[in-house]
Amino acid sequence: MSKAITDKVTKLITPTIEELGYEIVRVLLLSSARDGGVQTLQIMTEAEDGTISVEGCAKISRAVSVILDVEDPISGEYNLEVSSPGLDRPLTRRKDFVNYAGYEVKVEMECAIEGRRRFKGELLGLKGDEINILVDGIEYLLPIEDVLKSKLVLTDELIAASQAALNN
Repeated sequence: MSKAITDKVTKLITPTIEELGYEIVRVLLLSSARDGGVQTLQIMTEAEDGTISVEGCAKISRAVSVILDVEDPISGEYNLEVSSPGLDRPLTRRKDFVNYAGYEVKVEMECAIEGRRRFKGELLGLKGDEINILVDGIEYLLPIEDVLKSKLVLTDELIAASQAALNN
């Protein structure tokens, strides 16, 4: 996966996705031996309220396909996948670490902090440029710029909150 390619794709498609009323959560270029080596360009997106419909995904897919066909930022064959981030969503934006405070998260760091790179615990929010997380009763401050991956953990509380939001 090339960060340069995903950065270029993100820059190309962001204005169109925003014009359609959505925000990019994450763009990844994945390789798969299963599909004969064909890459998949995965675009996770949502509306400001955190939702997206199948029709919204289809609309984005059509609009993005045109841009990618013209600009051709990815060499070789690839599949385009547009989806919602799902319940156990990746946390990629500063606002995600604020909006999902109180839920269980997994965070993987680029560099070790106090001898560890992986953290699983309760997200307490942001303190400046650091993610505040409670792991086994110990608070850690993780520099946001050193995060490799972070995501919500699928828990009963997260499912219940999602159901409550759908019912409102």
